[in-house]
Amino acid sequence: MGRIKDTLLQPSGLEVIQLQCEYRNEWLGSDQSHPQFSWIIQSDQRATVQASYRIQVSQDIQNWQQLCWDSGHVKSDQSIQVQYAGSPLQSQTRYYYRVQVQDQSERTSAWSAIQWWETAFFDQSEWQAEWITAEQEWHNAQPESVFQLRKSLDLPSQPISARIYATAAGLYELMINGTRVGNEWFTPGWTSYNHRHQYQTYDVTAYLHMGDNAIGVSLADGWYSGRLGWENQRQHYGEHTALLLQLHLRYEDGQEVIIGTDTSWQSAPSPITLASIYDGEHYDASLEQQGWDQPLFDASEWSKVKVLELPYHHLIAQENWAVRVTEVLTPVDVIHTPAGETVLDMGQNMVGRVRFTGVLPTGASYTLYHAEILDQQGNFYRGNLRTAKQAVHYIADDTQDRQISHAPRFSFQGFRYVQVEGLDHLTNRQLLEVFTGEVMHSDMPIAGSFECSHPLINQLQSNIVWGQRGNFLDVPTDCPQRDERLGWTGDAQVFIRTAAYNYNIAPFFQKWLRDLSADQRSNGSVPFVVPDVLSVLDEEKGDTELPGSAAWGDAAVICPWVMYLHYGDKKLLQEQYSSMKAWVDYIYNQGNNQHLWNTGFHFGDWLALDAKENSYMGSTPTDLVATSYFAYSTRIVRDTAVVLGEVEDEQLYSERLQQIIQAYRHEFVTPAGRLAAPTQTAHALALMFDLLDEHDQQRTALELNRLVIQNGYHLTTGFVGTPYLCFALSDHGYHDTAIKLLLQEQYPSWLYPLSKGATTIWEHWDSIKPDGSFWPDDMNSYNHYAYGAIGEWLYRYVAGLDMDESLPAYKKVKIHPLYGEGEITSARATLESAYGTILCSWIESGEKRQLEVIIPPNTTADVILENALLSSIQENDQSLQDVQGIQTVQEIQSAVSVTIGSGHYHFTYTQKPIS
Repeated sequence: MGRIKDTLLQPSGLEVIQLQCEYRNEWLGSDQSHPQFSWIIQSDQRATVQASYRIQVSQDIQNWQQLCWDSGHVKSDQSIQVQYAGSPLQSQTRYYYRVQVQDQSERTSAWSAIQWWETAFFDQSEWQAEWITAEQEWHNAQPESVFQLRKSLDLPSQPISARIYATAAGLYELMINGTRVGNEWFTPGWTSYNHRHQYQTYDVTAYLHMGDNAIGVSLADGWYSGRLGWENQRQHYGEHTALLLQLHLRYEDGQEVIIGTDTSWQSAPSPITLASIYDGEHYDASLEQQGWDQPLFDASEWSKVKVLELPYHHLIAQENWAVRVTEVLTPVDVIHTPAGETVLDMGQNMVGRVRFTGVLPTGASYTLYHAEILDQQGNFYRGNLRTAKQAVHYIADDTQDRQISHAPRFSFQGFRYVQVEGLDHLTNRQLLEVFTGEVMHSDMPIAGSFECSHPLINQLQSNIVWGQRGNFLDVPTDCPQRDERLGWTGDAQVFIRTAAYNYNIAPFFQKWLRDLSADQRSNGSVPFVVPDVLSVLDEEKGDTELPGSAAWGDAAVICPWVMYLHYGDKKLLQEQYSSMKAWVDYIYNQGNNQHLWNTGFHFGDWLALDAKENSYMGSTPTDLVATSYFAYSTRIVRDTAVVLGEVEDEQLYSERLQQIIQAYRHEFVTPAGRLAAPTQTAHALALMFDLLDEHDQQRTALELNRLVIQNGYHLTTGFVGTPYLCFALSDHGYHDTAIKLLLQEQYPSWLYPLSKGATTIWEHWDSIKPDGSFWPDDMNSYNHYAYGAIGEWLYRYVAGLDMDESLPAYKKVKIHPLYGEGEITSARATLESAYGTILCSWIESGEKRQLEVIIPPNTTADVILENALLSSIQENDQSLQDVQGIQTVQEIQSAVSVTIGSGHYHFTYTQKPIS
């Protein structure tokens, strides 16, 4: 755990770096009329604070006299989420921007490096292209097959600028002159297509040339019309796939030409005879038409396309991080199982695809099956996939041996093990050489890191990260392998804060929350999954009530609030505010008591270990769980009203909150102060959601501690209780119990799965039981991130990297490691916040503690040194009163609190002797 070196600065000593527009460094294809800017400051002095800023925006990178916006010198320390306030933005225009700042010492930075963003369309009338589809007979004869569409172009000269705006009802892959455009996959992504449908923008200037050109597009069903959910349901959004594409060309002489999809395009079947999210892909190379996506191809036998009457009003520019291949893994072993199967071990449960690169003999074929585990006998095991096949089948060309490089293009698999059939002629060594695993997920920038002195905890953190990578593939899925892969709201809300420590999830959750609002029902209830594909099944069965469940529907409130805390994005909070209120108002209108939620269906403490026989729901009463979340979400809505200046709402929800808390205490707390439900989850929720008076808090914390110790330092919690269990213990003086709970290696515990070889988080604490048997196949995922929510506690309490929530986005950092009670002797966490890098790294040796801290410019921090002997504290071998950047020092309870400005600090101190 080495130190981070201080970055060298330019001679000015003050610089503006890493300009971003809506979290992106360069943003191609925006439809935001008032985008937000952020930047990071670097300084060679401690305690640097921005005193003013100036932003300039221009359409001409060479001309900063004719500006679209000049903010002037704004006296403000705001350096994130600064909203554009210039002249109206124009469609299909590139804008350049730069920033200059001044600090509190009146030092002025040079202008930053110039950054840019480019707009797409602001109005649906700008779409001139038509939605086109292939021959319907092909669709009917070959469900879930892929079709090819092409268009020939004859350009009079080389364009100086060329942009393609494209989307599909389904999934598409774009080719120009035989070359794939971009590195994005699964475009246009999965949204609530009936309300919001993304399109992508591509700069294709370098792909085109004077003379003959060709555009080729492959079109698959994907989430739009392919199989999703249970009961073999397809066509949730429409019967047929379709393409919408518009090419804009600009020439040297100022001429502009638009070429769009219309009836002049042609279509034909592709070699991909099956492309399914759940079932994989089949590719028959003998059906290839070489050069179909290149100029001068003879398409005389291709069919005409048809125009579909699909809407334009719901089209939006790409919002989410694109899905990309982010890492390539090499198999670590070839296993020949007792059943005679040949199996590749990737060494890691991953999500993505397997690529074969090598020579296939004429007419040969191979099939790959994907699975997460081997069974007790060491054989390939696919039972937990349920009906998902996860198979890739490739048939070679029947005319000649040739070198190929093949991987599925419209399907992803969740797997660690790959069964290989049809390549018996290859040796183990050759198999390891010809196959690679390509990891795929939304390409979120890495935000944080955590490590400590305990190797099993480091492996747990790795499992959490890999679980996030595998399940954040365009939507936050519950699992990436079986016939589900849906955006379960409960899983998302319990994990979102951990997710924000690991990666920059801002665009990812912005997009998903907008879909949640779109799918939210008129009565305010929130579907179990977003995008909502399950309500259709319920409605077909005659279930018209379609209730929302506590802790699941609360994602409508919790997720926007966490986004605000981590990124300071008031615009998103304002955008989601009506959805947030609609959810808590929906709860308020349930049942015969407006302040208790004791009606309807709830998942409860899902998969808790204290569940009754043959039940997935824990023994914590569902009305207790529901009312607890009712109070929590009402509190967040009240706090949101404060942030947004909604005074009447603040008063309304404050009153409701107090009434809910009183109803909770009357219903679930005995007159003596004991919780009516003797479960770990009930106690954790009561403490974390602040539902008790101070005296009862102490008793409840004591009882929670007793429940954990009585159970041998084992947890009994499920999806609802687990995220809060260690927090409730640590916050109320029982951090040593929380550490012992974390370090428990026997079932049930966070570390038990590691003893069974887990490399991701499991759905069940005992997905593989101690005797080696498995949970039933009906619901047993080995990549299910919800229990990875412990990661937030690792960052905030073990490493000590936290925030003062009154100043969001880490404007005021809180550094407060609680240490490891001798079990963990060092920990280190970093976070790329909106203001820059934050570091907290500590080492404990006997009575001595060392703490390294980095706080970025334009922020401050409270550093709390637990059990510190004030007279022993030094920073870089200096007494605190002599240190630049230290603002205040005070003793608080059993700790010393040091308030510091930005900079790189090294504290050392001796612990107080045990009295």
